[in-house]
Amino acid sequence: MQNTDTKLSYLSGNTDSPLLDLTIGQLLKRAVAQNPNKSAVISAHQNLELSYVQLDQMSDCFAKGLMDYGLVAGDRIGIWSPNYVEWIITMYAASKLGLILVNVNPAYRPHELEYALNKVACKALVMADQFKTSNYPEILKEVAPEVDHCEVGSLNANALPSLNTLILISDNPPKGYASFEDTLAKGRTSTFDLDQAALAIDCHMPVNIQFTSGTTGAPKGATLSHYNIVNNGTNVGAGIKLTSEDLVCAPVPLYHCFGMVMATLACASYGATLVLPDDAFDPISTLSSVQKEKCTALYGVPTMFGAMLDHANFADYDLSSLRTGIVAGSLCSQTLMSRIISEMNMSEVTNCYGMTETSPVSFQSATDDPMQKRVTTVGSIHPHVEVKVVDSDGNTVPRGEPGELCTKGYSVMQGYWNDEAQTASSIKDDWMYTGDQGVIDHDGYCAIVGRIKDTIIRGGENIAPKEIEDYLVTHAAISEAQAFGVSDEKFGEIVAVWVKLKEGAELSEQGLKDYCKDQIAYFKVPALVRFVDEYPLTVTGKIQKFRMREVMEDSA
Repeated sequence: MQNTDTKLSYLSGNTDSPLLDLTIGQLLKRAVAQNPNKSAVISAHQNLELSYVQLDQMSDCFAKGLMDYGLVAGDRIGIWSPNYVEWIITMYAASKLGLILVNVNPAYRPHELEYALNKVACKALVMADQFKTSNYPEILKEVAPEVDHCEVGSLNANALPSLNTLILISDNPPKGYASFEDTLAKGRTSTFDLDQAALAIDCHMPVNIQFTSGTTGAPKGATLSHYNIVNNGTNVGAGIKLTSEDLVCAPVPLYHCFGMVMATLACASYGATLVLPDDAFDPISTLSSVQKEKCTALYGVPTMFGAMLDHANFADYDLSSLRTGIVAGSLCSQTLMSRIISEMNMSEVTNCYGMTETSPVSFQSATDDPMQKRVTTVGSIHPHVEVKVVDSDGNTVPRGEPGELCTKGYSVMQGYWNDEAQTASSIKDDWMYTGDQGVIDHDGYCAIVGRIKDTIIRGGENIAPKEIEDYLVTHAAISEAQAFGVSDEKFGEIVAVWVKLKEGAELSEQGLKDYCKDQIAYFKVPALVRFVDEYPLTVTGKIQKFRMREVMEDSA
């Protein structure tokens, strides 16, 4: 039953449908029982398609193969790969053994890889051979040169003391690596009883560690249970009315909650088909996959949708099969959301808001929400979740007032791996303090107006960057805008913006400032303007404003 108190910024989600006490492995088995021959995953770039029963059998074999390397329940196994079917097989296999899957960012370089693997004491690493210009074995060798002289399963590296097993998604692995296919082959001849092992796995056990994106500070390992992410994936799927007839095109990275939970596990919950258009996002391969497979849903962060809509060949693709999808990962402008609905045939598209630490989704718009709500808010509270908006003293603020959004319920992570201090500073009395600034209106819809730490404070005036961004994209020449604060001796901070122009459009710095003059408060008018073609992004498409700030301050 949803909370109806409209005075304070507190909400509790519907609890009519019970939460699922299923492990990830049990979720897959349920999908097999209901839709054994339905396509579970189509990997367009690998020209590969697996039914649910095939996916289940292959993950069983891979799990048994992992047993041969001495992995036992509770061990951490890393997956360092772009969007391959092998990523999904590894996820299910690890869950069936009670292993904890560690999602390693495909863009990591040697220092970051070393940090992540050691932070959680990874015992095994499944990895691709390359991604874009990165040669993964070469990167690993920089951290652990001992790999050239070890046997399979016997790495003994000074810099990576816990890691002993390397499995490469390649037909010709170098010395020290097992191949993915060889590991599957081991499993096919194994007599290990996986069903018996599954009896010892509880849905409240940790199953996944995801590193926060690193947009602020050093990455932290958010530790999630089966219960956390199975239920969140199920609730996200319900939010877009997924059924076994749906095909979900997901160009978002599997290593992130968007790809793993909101796409992969949501599809398994309803027997839908997951479509991987490419190893990483590309606007044309995504549009092509939607057309070829007749996808009914499309996922993406705002920058992905913008790239597709603004592509010169966008009109060449038939998107008539689409009905729904999800925009999430970062704040979406009203202008972009309106274009997604009107130009991509996604009449039932939903907004989602959340964070890795909350499995991830806490708010989601409904497929039939009024247009105004869908383009100005992130929707209503998810089932079995509580939220509140608090001021700097921790007091719940009245409806309509901004403050820090806090989340409570089944979806809150177990903590940051091996980091009690960071966990204690983020989770207080079971409430996860998100660091995001939200406003809950009198109808129970939530709008995210910025990050608490991103708030620009100019001469004592608090400024939400999103307010400036939303105004700037109403200019006919502007495609995207990102606003942030830059240190200033007189005011403390001044407003800076990085702006992307639409193809062929022209606009001067003075022209932009003139557009703002008398239209937004004087203290919100950008003092510094830079026109750019790209923003610094994390692999999940999140804007790294701290990088922009560094560039601007270094050039001052």
